[in-house]
Amino acid sequence: MLVLNNVSKQYGNFTALKNIDLEFTNGVYGLLAPNGAGKTTLIKMIVTLLFPTSGEILYNGTDITSLDEQYRDVLGYLPQEFGYYKNYTPEKYLMYLSALKGMKKKESEERIRELLRLVGLEEVARKKMKKFSGGMIQRVGIAQAMLNNPKILVLDEPTAGLDPKERARFRKILTELARDRIIILSTHIVSDVESIANEIIMIKDKAILYKDTVPAICRTLDGSVFEAEVNYSEAEVFRNRYQTLSERQEGDHMTIRFISEGESLPGWRKVTPILEDVFLHVYEDDATLAGSM
Repeated sequence: MLVLNNVSKQYGNFTALKNIDLEFTNGVYGLLAPNGAGKTTLIKMIVTLLFPTSGEILYNGTDITSLDEQYRDVLGYLPQEFGYYKNYTPEKYLMYLSALKGMKKKESEERIRELLRLVGLEEVARKKMKKFSGGMIQRVGIAQAMLNNPKILVLDEPTAGLDPKERARFRKILTELARDRIIILSTHIVSDVESIANEIIMIKDKAILYKDTVPAICRTLDGSVFEAEVNYSEAEVFRNRYQTLSERQEGDHMTIRFISEGESLPGWRKVTPILEDVFLHVYEDDATLAGSM
């Protein structure tokens, strides 16, 4: 079990995160917020690249700073960008990293074969990575994070730049891995976590806003999400009156999905909220949101 008790992080007079209380057991946790909300700061504290200004992070009841190497032995980490040698093959690169970790050669060879099969790269195990797509490189990244068979796997924006097919493959791999470990997936892409996360964690104003299942979070907007047909000439007035979530053109009008917390007018259709609706609603006024979608 991984627990954060009243964790805060400050840089001088600037507070990045405040009073964070979280508890993780085996499963997938989606850390969902726009860029700049504090996701990476939280991730870096969990993987000991940063340390809390106050509070504590415990693994199985012991502070991770006192566990030191014992904690890192159960930790796997895939940062937003990881260093690799383009002229290395996946096999050679992973052998190099396993040597740095002090793994025995025979043990490493067996583990690497297993991991390359898991991430679907066994056919290209001896091809140089300079010819790999972004998705293939990310799969090598998962393999390197899994070398020590970690009990905690932390992934920071792992699907940035991947096409939909590669993102779907990535989610399938994570589902396989989550059965016997904690997986924390930091992202600003709702679809990356909506279907696979046991719980979603949302950060707002430097604190935890939600830590709950997708259905429970979506229920916070029950009765408030609607769709309506709006003429083009009336669309701008409609946008100024209601928070619009999505729009699509249909012939001579637009179908607008929006939030109304009070009135309900004729012609409006009440719809079931989805996680993206909550995301857009929560971060409506967030200056970073436009760059995160």
